[in-house]
Amino acid sequence: MTERRVSMSKVGLAAVAAAAAVAGYFYVKQAGDDRARAAATAPPPPVPVRPATAQRQDMPVFVRGIGTVQAYNMVVVKTRVDGAIVKVSFQEGQEVKAGDPLFQIDPRPFQAALDKAQAAKDRSEAQLTGAQLDLGRYSTLSGEGYQSRQSFDEQTAIVNALKARIAAEEAAMTDARLNLVYADIRAPIDGRTGRRLVDIGNLVQAAQATSLVSIAQIKPIYVTFTVPQDVNDQVRRNQAAGALTVIAYASDDRTELARGKLSVIDNQIDTTTGTIRLKATFDNADERLWPGQFVNVRLVLSTRPGATTVPQEAIMQGGAGYYAWLVRPDGTAERRNVEIAGSQDGVALVDRGIQPGETVAVFGQERLTNGARVRLVSPTRTPAAAAPVAPTASAPATQAAPSR
Repeated sequence: MTERRVSMSKVGLAAVAAAAAVAGYFYVKQAGDDRARAAATAPPPPVPVRPATAQRQDMPVFVRGIGTVQAYNMVVVKTRVDGAIVKVSFQEGQEVKAGDPLFQIDPRPFQAALDKAQAAKDRSEAQLTGAQLDLGRYSTLSGEGYQSRQSFDEQTAIVNALKARIAAEEAAMTDARLNLVYADIRAPIDGRTGRRLVDIGNLVQAAQATSLVSIAQIKPIYVTFTVPQDVNDQVRRNQAAGALTVIAYASDDRTELARGKLSVIDNQIDTTTGTIRLKATFDNADERLWPGQFVNVRLVLSTRPGATTVPQEAIMQGGAGYYAWLVRPDGTAERRNVEIAGSQDGVALVDRGIQPGETVAVFGQERLTNGARVRLVSPTRTPAAAAPVAPTASAPATQAAPSR
């Protein structure tokens, strides 16, 4: 009997455990279903994006080119007389002014030639004085019949010959003085000297055309560059209204070196390249431009007032063209088709689709859909003011850059 009771007790405990397991299963299943339904009906989390505000600013329209810096004036100094260099009066790379001494060629031979010519002239003048006195006496005696006409004519010829000789000796003196001036070689222009090509003690000759040093005037300075022939008419028309601004950039096309004015438009188109050559003048007071340097050039043709600009990262391209994601005031996203005039240096110029003051997404917009909730992850930033704008494939040849 006791064994039977124990057996029935075990059966009851097993039944209770099975019932509890079944109840637990249904509870867990119901809780999972409730969580799944709650997750299905809950809105998706907001998409984190970095915003920026569209700005209105004046944007210069420009055309780009590649240029070469050229000295405003370049002179190669050479000797005009023969002789040994006895003095050098400058340092290589030194700034010099017009008239500053550079080299001294031994002046003693030229001084001796001048002294010799002077002495010959003095002797001829003394002889002329005596001949003129004789001519005066011959004139008097010839009139009274005491001297023949032939003697008078001969004395006249002697006087004239002495005058001609004095003139030749004066020319020799002028030549000697000029050689003395040439022996003192001075800077013909303001500029910076290059390497000294001849050292002191060397003999130089004018016939050999030996170069002594070069001088480059770099303040002001020129930049020559080419632009497509398509903008030739616009360049000439705008230049007639006032000198156009030219901006020179370093090889990275981002670092501005200097600003100048367009000074020369070539008189013909290069038929091999379809470009026209232009020249701009820069003050170059800080000497950031150097002869022979290659620079990127932007010729500002006009200014587009009140243009709408956004960071370039905000503009995306799809099958139907360019678009951007806008952040509505209620914190939701909107896809907006846009037309842009160009983009450069992180800034896009918007022709249509975005108004100044509207907020655009510049990071994280790849995850956005129309109506999606947005979470801003950084303060609103504005596009880089003064960043030039270049044309896109669908934009015209001219480009735009913000005024500085």
